[in-house]
Amino acid sequence: MSPASEAAAAFRTVHGTTPAGVWSAPGRVNLIGEHTDYNDGFVLPFALPHRLAAAASPREDGILSVATLGDDGQLQRSGDLKIADLAPGTVDGWAAYPAGVAWVLRDQGFTDGADLVVAGDVPSGAGLSSSHALECAVSLALLGLAGLELDGTGERVPARPEVARWVQRSENDFVGAPTGLLDQTASLCCTESHVLFLDVRSGEQEQVPFGLAEAGLQVLIMDTRTKHSHAEGGYGERRRGTERAAELLGVKALRDVTAEGLAEALDRLPADLAPLVRHVVTENQRVLDVVALLREGKIAEIGPYLDASHVSMRDDYRISTAELDLAVDAAREAGALGSRMTGGGFGGSAIALVRDADLAGVKSAVDSAFEKAGYRRPRMFTAVPSRGAGRDEV
Repeated sequence: MSPASEAAAAFRTVHGTTPAGVWSAPGRVNLIGEHTDYNDGFVLPFALPHRLAAAASPREDGILSVATLGDDGQLQRSGDLKIADLAPGTVDGWAAYPAGVAWVLRDQGFTDGADLVVAGDVPSGAGLSSSHALECAVSLALLGLAGLELDGTGERVPARPEVARWVQRSENDFVGAPTGLLDQTASLCCTESHVLFLDVRSGEQEQVPFGLAEAGLQVLIMDTRTKHSHAEGGYGERRRGTERAAELLGVKALRDVTAEGLAEALDRLPADLAPLVRHVVTENQRVLDVVALLREGKIAEIGPYLDASHVSMRDDYRISTAELDLAVDAAREAGALGSRMTGGGFGGSAIALVRDADLAGVKSAVDSAFEKAGYRRPRMFTAVPSRGAGRDEV
């Protein structure tokens, strides 16, 4: 059963009626370009086939009710949330994510209540942006109930990048997680068979072909099952560090430090900030280099850039973990063309670019390495670039 069908069925269980509609949004994996988004840089994500779906019907009393279907098949309910009373700090836990979306949309003039039931298969806490998939699905549901479908016509229909900014505001200001624009934009704007080259500063987007099947390649996702959260301290510390470095260098953001000017910039920084700047500047260049190769169809040649990205995140940005390092190293030793951790770090998932013929061997090697280290068995699956958020037919 698809996430959309699961959400619709769960809605009928909770409310005894068929929902007015179902909207879903995908998780994402970032091919390369980590922690560059909040530095006005470049990112290169693609949408996963895994989705979170929100079945919804309108209410006339200004109340938002949310239920979510867990992996165990049990429903969790938020209780009734009065949209007019929503404010940062008033809702805790998972319910803060849909509540934050309703709070932001209230400021855009959308004040009607809704019943929402959410279901899906994006792994939670795996660094694959399950929270943003939830927020994007809820955004589309609340807008859809107001008669506004993305990509539709009419003066009030927002563009997808605008909705991404709304979702970012809900995450930053309501939930309290200092995320950039990568995850929301990926969930809303990615397309099948492409990676999304996004210039965060300008908002310019390019859908770059990413024909894995034609190249005989796979992207293997390795979920280490070590949970991470953007709302916890390490992510915010890194962001504040890069903002402080930009201030000391006299630039708007680290995007303005070029690869050619990196050495001179590092000489002007204290020892604790220099490695953060080195990562962001070199990572931006790696994104540009990978995009150049993909435009020429040279997918198999991007592996060394993935490897270099991981080393940079491990040694300069210091956001990797023993489990992530082990997954990356084991995959490489078993024949992966390149491998790196993906997402915010401090746990979550790594990716590996693998030839079709080597896939089974790489998965076996990673499994064996984790077993030998005494770690929990990782969850592994291959992923192809998939469609972004939208309304579902059920």
